[in-house]
Amino acid sequence: MDRNRPLIAVTSSEMRDPPPHLRKPQSDPARREMALGMPYLEALECSDALPVVVPPLREEMLDDFLDAVDGLLLSGGPDIDPAAYGRPPHRCLGPTEPRLDAFELALVQAADRRGLPILAICRGAQLLNVARGGTLIQHLPDVVDHAIEHRQRQAADALTHAVELDPDSRLAELMGWTEGSVNSFHHQAVDALGRGLRVTARAPDGTVEALEDPDRPFLLAVQWHAEYLVHWPQHAPLFDAFAAACREPARTPA
Repeated sequence: MDRNRPLIAVTSSEMRDPPPHLRKPQSDPARREMALGMPYLEALECSDALPVVVPPLREEMLDDFLDAVDGLLLSGGPDIDPAAYGRPPHRCLGPTEPRLDAFELALVQAADRRGLPILAICRGAQLLNVARGGTLIQHLPDVVDHAIEHRQRQAADALTHAVELDPDSRLAELMGWTEGSVNSFHHQAVDALGRGLRVTARAPDGTVEALEDPDRPFLLAVQWHAEYLVHWPQHAPLFDAFAAACREPARTPA
């Protein structure tokens, strides 16, 4: 394999039942299926990386799996079961997958211990925070006004609200800007920060929009759906920088 093309694991945090109208006489028997949007994989390919989708694995298999990959991309998806961070469910909590949450938390914690490069997107950013011991706001409209629509109705690649990046952050360094715009498809957000994490971007209403661990070469999380924005010049550097970090020599476990 060309090691200039890093192998990057991509989580799929959503399970679905195939809709009845898609079931044909020639179809396989109906069963639960993993769901993952193609833009995550396409964005990695555009950065000359090789994506591989991670199925739910037994915990004892994680080390063998992580031995084979160069980085981890935590994708977006449904709400995280609040039991994972010690909170009762909010009345507006969406569908959850507790067993898949448990697998993904074990996966990111194992990758984190190894110092693997990690890029976390939307739900992935929230999952990373929970994996480090943090908590989440379960329903943003409870704590912010409606000046910003965090679940936009526009197309996925439309930039709909402003963000401000910490000028001293790794994120600002690699993106090349501190004031810009992003897309937005979430109703939850980071609340109490996990261990070792630092807020590196906020929306004008104070919502946390990015996190990083300043002690790691590449451990970044963004609340926006960066996989849809790679064609925007101001957003293109994120996936390129992630792929470049994954090309670096093997990490030493923390």
